[in-house]
Amino acid sequence: MAFVFVVRPGPVDRLLSAATTPATTAALTPDPTPSAVLAAASSGGTAPDAAKVKAALDPLMKSAALGNEVHASVLDAATGSVLYEQLADVPATPASTTKLLTAATVLAVRGPAYRLTTRAVAGSAGEVVLVGGGDPTLSMNKTALFPGAARLDQLAAQVKTALAGVAPTNVIVDTTLFSGPETATGWASDDISPLGQVARIQPLMTNAGRIKPVHNEHGGDPRYPDPAMAAGKAFAKMLGVPAVARGKAPADGKELGAVQSPPLVQVIDWMLEQSDNTIADVLARQVAIAAGKPATFDGATGAIAAKLTELGLPGDEADLYDGSGLSRHNGISPALLTQLLALAASGKQPALTAIFGGLPVAGWSGTLEERFATPKPNQVARGVVRAKTGTLSGVNTMAGQLVTADGRLLVFAIMASGSPSAYPAKAALDRVPARLVLCGC
Repeated sequence: MAFVFVVRPGPVDRLLSAATTPATTAALTPDPTPSAVLAAASSGGTAPDAAKVKAALDPLMKSAALGNEVHASVLDAATGSVLYEQLADVPATPASTTKLLTAATVLAVRGPAYRLTTRAVAGSAGEVVLVGGGDPTLSMNKTALFPGAARLDQLAAQVKTALAGVAPTNVIVDTTLFSGPETATGWASDDISPLGQVARIQPLMTNAGRIKPVHNEHGGDPRYPDPAMAAGKAFAKMLGVPAVARGKAPADGKELGAVQSPPLVQVIDWMLEQSDNTIADVLARQVAIAAGKPATFDGATGAIAAKLTELGLPGDEADLYDGSGLSRHNGISPALLTQLLALAASGKQPALTAIFGGLPVAGWSGTLEERFATPKPNQVARGVVRAKTGTLSGVNTMAGQLVTADGRLLVFAIMASGSPSAYPAKAALDRVPARLVLCGC
């Protein structure tokens, strides 16, 4: 049986430093030259002994720095055998490890090559309707936050060409793709402003709702109070139109232009590596839409759990209120996370293997770039552990994969709550996968 493991970081960091020149027509955004990120891994190496893994990890799980409750699961990816479990089937607050479920289910229903389309269509009496298609990475112009993003200014240029010199009367913003509340149960009142952890979840926005196309990995990215109307006003200005209002595109409206996002796999890479909450919750709506459910928080989370069950996973061990993990009401079992990772590594569901490309690498990229630094023994995991982290006040989680010193691929999930201080908790959490890397168990 063949498996995959990641031997170096995915493409996001390299793309961020590379100049991108999106097409000036409705053609697809050009793909970057692919590079080898995944390497085949057989079931080779020495399989750890569960009793020895327990002896190695039990003392670490008792660290006071982790808090008063720790849930954990470790599996041998080659066999699916349980090597360690502690409250493994009991849901705990997952924080941003929730994004693994979102990424996997979106990939399963849409496929890695799927693109999100933002359109402009002709309305009545000279109106131009800007139709949100659920692309959170759309850019205002060439100053894009996301590599290869579709551009609003290029859509405006297409509209001008299609109108052949006829001036539009006003711009209508169509956000009817999504419905229901724009913020989730369990989000703090200051998550959008002033903290800037997330934007209101709408199907039309630029730079994931940010006012400036800048990503601050520690949060603090100011967001538009109404991202869709902000995009509509910018679009109207590009067309020289003063009036902007909300409305709905006519069913038979002539298309005046369209721009498309990069392939979904690239959008997910960014979402996972940089832990972008807005992208996660916008993409979660795609799972609902594909299932014929309302594109709401409830529709999305219900569709995610149903898709996990369809994939043969314990979807009932996911109690979700959003797709990002920002909600404190979420509950996910570590066993669900490790079983998902093992399935993605198995090759049985090829679309799911794409989640590994965006996982941060210990001491190297994304949210793990500054982790596994102290104490010194944790540094053994640098470049070896690849995982999604999760952090809320008092909550520290991590789920991912590693290769042991004996050459065995393992998947793991650790979910700790009640920690008195974040930095000691993160160091204590890092000790667990670092110990598994050293495992001669």
